[in-house]
Amino acid sequence: MADATLEQRVNDLEKAVRELQEALKGRKPAADWLERVIGSMKDEPAFDEVLDYGQAIRHADRPAEDHGP
Repeated sequence: MADATLEQRVNDLEKAVRELQEALKGRKPAADWLERVIGSMKDEPAFDEVLDYGQAIRHADRPAEDHGP
């Protein structure tokens, strides 16, 4: 490819793009990742513990006067 002209390289790229576009036409859109994840940790004690730790860390980083109930 090092000896290929700029025109040939552009033609090769355009062909590759057309092939990719054609390959994508038949594919179904990917499922929304968020929809797959929502609820996946429901009733998982370890996840609840992680949330509690995160909240404690955020709470500890606040100035004393911001600490509320």
